[in-house]
Parts: sequence; structure tokens; C-alpha cells
Amino acid sequence: MNKINIIIADTQYLITESLKIFLDKDEKFNLIEISNSYSQLIHTLDNNSISLLITDIATFDYPKIHSLEEIKNNYPNLKILVLTNQLIKSDFNELNLIGIKNIIYKTIDETELSIAIKTTLIGKKYYSDEVFELLLEEEVKTNNIKGTAQLTVTENEIVKLIAEGLTTKEIAAEKHISFHTVMTHRKNIFRKLNVNSSSELILYAIKSGWIDNIEYFI
Repeated sequence: MNKINIIIADTQYLITESLKIFLDKDEKFNLIEISNSYSQLIHTLDNNSISLLITDIATFDYPKIHSLEEIKNNYPNLKILVLTNQLIKSDFNELNLIGIKNIIYKTIDETELSIAIKTTLIGKKYYSDEVFELLLEEEVKTNNIKGTAQLTVTENEIVKLIAEGLTTKEIAAEKHISFHTVMTHRKNIFRKLNVNSSSELILYAIKSGWIDNIEYFI
């Protein structure tokens, strides 16, 4: 059986030792090297047929931001699994742009690590839960901006008053506008946000993070 040659490029001792122990337990894997420097990594890649590179872009001494992209281009058969302690959206975008779509946090357990490696080796994308949470947070922020941008200042104020439990008549009195004007605003808000009732509107506002501490009105 042909073994799968792997390189680890990371400078955190506990991480590299843990990975070594994990890989040594599986007969399919052959850990060629734990690289301590970029020059050592390139030398090993040049002189061996490597299937998988496991690396941390933050702790390893890549000389420039596009070094990983150069590695990917120079060794097209090499699969790359990125380890990280933390990830920001710009890092994710940079990795995604160069085609690296296998990213895991160092907090994952043995089972998930095994799945991540196997998934990476067959050329499918894999993100740990923390990466998905980052993407979800960014998506919510984007949706919040888009949603609030659709509403006028007055409409936003009326959404908050509806969430506080005020009736249309009470909102009209609060805003010193007519009942009819409030009804017009309500219709516009419902149309813009694609909701059909006050309860749907309140749930939409809560999920979007526009309003807080109103649970007792639901």
C-alpha cells in the first residue's frame, strides 16, 4: 500500500508533537518532516512527493503573504490543510482567493482532525465549526446593514415602537403623526422586509440584531 506523505509546517511544539502522534497511529500516513523554516519546507517539497501540507499561516515563517499561493502553484498535486488558533475574515478571504478551502482550528478533537485530513486529501473543502461561525457572523452583519439600509429613519423608529408593544394608535400619538400615516409606514416596512405581521417583523428585528431586551413582548 502506498503511504500518504505528509509535511507539518508549524513552530508550536505541542501542536506538532500532537500531530506527529496522531499521524504515526495510522499506517496510511508517512510523516516526512516537521519543517521549522520556509527554506527547509521548500527543500523537502522539491525532493519528495508530498501529498499533504498541514500548516499554520500565523506561526510559520512564511516570508510574504503570497508564499502559500506560490507553494500551491508550484506543487499542483499538493493538498493544503490550514491550522489556526484564530481567523479573521480578511485571512479567510485571502485563503479562499488562492483556492485553499480546508481550514480548521487547533481546538478540534481527534475525530474531526481525521475527517478534515481525509476530506482535504480527496480534494473536497472542509471548515471546522469555528470557521463556519465566523462566516455566519459576517453574513448576519451584512444582512443587518442591508436590512436597515432599506428603511428610513422614521420606519426604523416605528419598528422599535412596534417591538416595544405599542399599538398603531399609540405610535401615532408618540410620533405626533396621524393614524393613517403610521399605517402607511407599517405597510412600507412589511413590504421592504417581506414580512406579513407584527410578530414576524419583531422576530426579523431580533434575529437581525436591531433591537434588544424585548423578549417579554413576544
